[in-house]
Amino acid sequence: MANLNIDGVKTRVFDAIVIGSGASGGWAAKEFTEKGLKTLVLERGRDVVHVKDYPTTNLYPYELEHRNEITYADKQTNPIANRCYAYREDTQHFFAKDEEHPYIQEKDFDWVRGYQVGGKSLIWARQTQRWSEYDFEGPARDGFAVDWPIRYHDIDPWYSYVERFVGIAGNKDGLSTLPDGDFLPGYPLNAAEDYFRQSVNQHFKNRHVISARCAHLSDPQPIHLQQGRVKCQHRVLCQRGCPFGGYFSSNASTLPWAQKTGNLTLRPHSVVHSILYDQESGKAKGVKVIDTESLEEIDFFAEVIFVNAAALNTNLILLNSKSDRFPEGLGNDNGLLGKYIAFHNYTARISAEYDGLLEYRTDGRNPAGGGYIPNFRNVDRQETAFLRGWAAAFSANRSQVRDTNGVGDALKNALLDDSKWSNWRIHSHMMAETIPKESNQVWLDASKTDKWGVPLLHISVDYAEDDWQRRKDYYEQMTVMYEAAGFKNIRTSNDSRRPGNDIHEMGGARMGNDAKTSLLNKWNQLHLCKNVYVTDGACMTSTATQNPTLTYMALTARAVDHAVKSLKKGTLLDGKQ
Repeated sequence: MANLNIDGVKTRVFDAIVIGSGASGGWAAKEFTEKGLKTLVLERGRDVVHVKDYPTTNLYPYELEHRNEITYADKQTNPIANRCYAYREDTQHFFAKDEEHPYIQEKDFDWVRGYQVGGKSLIWARQTQRWSEYDFEGPARDGFAVDWPIRYHDIDPWYSYVERFVGIAGNKDGLSTLPDGDFLPGYPLNAAEDYFRQSVNQHFKNRHVISARCAHLSDPQPIHLQQGRVKCQHRVLCQRGCPFGGYFSSNASTLPWAQKTGNLTLRPHSVVHSILYDQESGKAKGVKVIDTESLEEIDFFAEVIFVNAAALNTNLILLNSKSDRFPEGLGNDNGLLGKYIAFHNYTARISAEYDGLLEYRTDGRNPAGGGYIPNFRNVDRQETAFLRGWAAAFSANRSQVRDTNGVGDALKNALLDDSKWSNWRIHSHMMAETIPKESNQVWLDASKTDKWGVPLLHISVDYAEDDWQRRKDYYEQMTVMYEAAGFKNIRTSNDSRRPGNDIHEMGGARMGNDAKTSLLNKWNQLHLCKNVYVTDGACMTSTATQNPTLTYMALTARAVDHAVKSLKKGTLLDGKQ
């Protein structure tokens, strides 16, 4: 029996364990397996195999039972998921349901989750921008959070490394506030969007409208064809799962690539309960898992552990990883784990109309979504009452106008008449930075657990006065730019979006130079447990204004490189750097 037990343990020993299979977890799996490490990827949700498990990807609207509408019963059962813009009949199978995965809202917060292999990489908006030097310098310069332990030059080559494999469509815009990358050809702006670009260039110094940068294969290169991915078909049905692999997801790209090495073990239906700490060696030795189907507790072991469960779940796992050495959570001597949660403020919109350029109309679909306005506020000097700034999406379109008032032949002929088109309709929404605050935090419930025995997470995250100041500035500055372009019927609106609905939660296990004020060092290692790395949103010290996923993937590739080199040198487990 003893020999059988030893053999059983051997089957649960790996070189590396990756918790989570989304964008950053998929990259960790790719990098570890390519470098020859036997790697276990743990995913709490079900398996989703590229192409095979995209049930709605080729359906016509009439083939969806409710024409892509969500039923009243579903809205009542899943109010949080339903508030997400991407939650529809054709995508609802990729979202965690409210009743099945509860949490405790100390303040209103929409925790949007995708519990399946691939995670939220199946439903993300695919917008990809690099951070700039200004973003990494921001906290130290402006006196908030803590100083980032890295700068742009540290991550620059890793951005390029990731961009070449993922495939990022974009233009070389030459902006210091939004560095250029290794791009595939960008998607062009339409006539009205380009007109606005020219107007902004003419009337405003240091403000720019560029083509949005996105993770789509506009011109696949050999590395993408080797992945089995082909050119984006401009269907703009990305949220259903792309059978062509035209946009990046873990399912279409990094996980199959890792699987081909023969070094990957992918285990879905595996809720991570905690990380196991060995006090004698001073390192983590493995991970405790609850099998969601059998409810069996299983321990897996490895020399290095990457936590990529998405920001709030990563905080939950670390907080629940308690031991005699770390009674408040793994690496949490300073009591800061779970604190300084931040996110992006998407609550503001501004629309207008333009009656010029009526010789043009929009035809076809742009997977990039249109234009992007990089942040220009408080970049290299403080110029407003609030810290930091905002970026914005921008798009324009025309639609057919049909008279539906008639009956019989009159109605039929009106519906067939495609000669009438609207004026240009102008759209923008804000993407504002929020400042990490200690009061924005998460913690574990002392007695309530989910059905797998994992403590429920309390979330206390909210907007603050400075968030409304940024929104007011967005309204004012966009209005000025709209007016300069001759746009009419300018209307501002607040979409009443709750924190979390941006799906960009960050922090809680932030990076920093000092173990007294941060959880992770410059390599994304826990200061106090060096063989545990965190490279998803939990690691972020501040948020900037850019969509964060590209940065998570670059930090992950960089951290795996460090971990593997340290393992080979024998310096990882003894704590030497």
